[in-house]
Amino acid sequence: MIVIENAGIRRFIKTAFPFIFIPALVILGAVVFDSRKHIIISLGVALMTLFVFFSGYEKKKTGTRRMVIASVMIALCVFGRFIPLFKPITAVTIITGMYLGSETGFLVGAMSAIISNIFMGQGPWTAFQMLAWGLIGFIAGLLSDPLRKSRVLLLTYGVVSGIAYSFIMDIWTTLWYSGEFDTAVYLSALVTAIPYTVSYAVSNFIFLMFLAKPFGEKLERLHIKYGV
Repeated sequence: MIVIENAGIRRFIKTAFPFIFIPALVILGAVVFDSRKHIIISLGVALMTLFVFFSGYEKKKTGTRRMVIASVMIALCVFGRFIPLFKPITAVTIITGMYLGSETGFLVGAMSAIISNIFMGQGPWTAFQMLAWGLIGFIAGLLSDPLRKSRVLLLTYGVVSGIAYSFIMDIWTTLWYSGEFDTAVYLSALVTAIPYTVSYAVSNFIFLMFLAKPFGEKLERLHIKYGV
């Protein structure tokens, strides 16, 4: 278990990796590298994701406990992807970020994508899924306090996350189709994906409505008991 002791380095990793380095790697992977090398890009994102996670704690004992809980949440997300139509992966990722912190939210979102795609099918899209779900979990951690206090805000964030996920994935669709970012193609992709975007938003709304409270109560108990 890696523990990053320097606070400045931890802040740098937590800020730069999710919003600069990982997105840059994902875009470069789609534009510059051969699509057959997609697994290298996905593994690179996974490695950076682990550094983001390690930046979130100072003590080895606390980090180990958080890793165990995060592993359980990842397993739930992977299992949830086998549910037809409505999938709870985004909702579980949001709940994780809210109660276990931004770094753990990013870990659960990103790793759930690459692990579940072992069964669903790996491809150049995997890195974009890792980025999309990772950012959703990370931002949920940043907005933890208001999301936990307001059910309306939480459900709204779930709906917005469904739309944001579709917007990010359609960037990949545009790059795959055109080889470069074309605004007209991107807008066409957004319009074509409306039924899927609606299903993402609705499923997030439903799962957060029913899962946020019971999952949150259990994670809060773990926080109080083990200091995670």
